[in-house]
Amino acid sequence: MKYGIAIFPSKKLQDLVNSYRKRYDPHYALIAPHLTLKDPFDVEDEDELKEMTRQIHEISDNIQPFNINVYKVGSFHPVNNVIYFKVKEEERLSKLHEQLHKDELYSERPYTFVPHITIAQKLPDEEHHDVLESMKMMDIDHSEPVDRFQLLYQLENGSWTVYETFHLGKVR
Repeated sequence: MKYGIAIFPSKKLQDLVNSYRKRYDPHYALIAPHLTLKDPFDVEDEDELKEMTRQIHEISDNIQPFNINVYKVGSFHPVNNVIYFKVKEEERLSKLHEQLHKDELYSERPYTFVPHITIAQKLPDEEHHDVLESMKMMDIDHSEPVDRFQLLYQLENGSWTVYETFHLGKVR
């Protein structure tokens, strides 16, 4: 089964992102707006899944909550036609991403980690350029706390749902 790890932002930010995704993202109906921490990966048996969730709990216990700040629109063009809200680099966010790719959780990363929330993808080049140029004029400055992230799994219809939520910082 396919799994992935992501942060779901506040409803306020999700509503803003979805106002664009409805029109510009063919994955709109498959997953809520999110910041990907670990791209999809396969887990085949229950024991492997239990061990992996134990390790993820250990990681989440040792990283304190942090803020994310969305501050501009960016694009991965020409590598692919993705338009996104850029999230400022944050030490604990980067550490969380790194920890989720170490040791037994290791998996190939197809790209360098660029914290972002996708707002458009798979557009033809000309439309991508037009949409990007108009979105770059937006004044974006949104900050919010992050105190949890989710392990997701993919359903047969291609949509994603939460398997387990992990809270940051050890509960004392």
